[in-house]
Amino acid sequence: MTDKPRRNPKQARAQATVDAILAATFQLLEAEGATKLTTNRIAERAGVSIGTLYQYFEDRDDILAAMGERQAEAVRQKVTEIVLASPEQDSIRTIIQAIMSGIEGSPETRIVLMDALFKARGESVLSQHHIAFMSSISDRSELSFALGRESAFVLTHAVVCLLRASAAEPELELDPKALEDELVLLIESYLAGLAARSARMAG
Repeated sequence: MTDKPRRNPKQARAQATVDAILAATFQLLEAEGATKLTTNRIAERAGVSIGTLYQYFEDRDDILAAMGERQAEAVRQKVTEIVLASPEQDSIRTIIQAIMSGIEGSPETRIVLMDALFKARGESVLSQHHIAFMSSISDRSELSFALGRESAFVLTHAVVCLLRASAAEPELELDPKALEDELVLLIESYLAGLAARSARMAG
């Protein structure tokens, strides 16, 4: 590892180098897993020198975190496009679909990237999903009650944490479509429960 400041990939050639490093890392994760992943192997697969790699990334974990951040950003962009393009549709389902499809790779790869992202950015990762969920349901006419901080926490964290658990337990062989249906049911049922509680308290 080097103490030199990392370069900001503003130019097209530099961005292409970063893209090659991230692509090589993904390929190695998919083929061999995280245990054999080293910066030397990444540099070799990407076709760059180890010195060039360290100009952009501090270490292996920094590369993994960058991959996780890139995929998280893709999820946020997809969620935004869905909500803006089709606000009248089932926003809960489309948000869940976007989150489920946002992290690429095998279950093992997804866990590695998610762990790296959580390690690098902490709770801000879940906060982004929180904002997406709140935006998607804010204009729903059936929500005649205000979501408290704790209720909003349950709504956003339940989905993300359950999806992480499903990736961490591939031996359960969960069907993605069936899991999607269950997550939609979970969130919609919880929203209905909140509405019913609010009505009882108002009465």
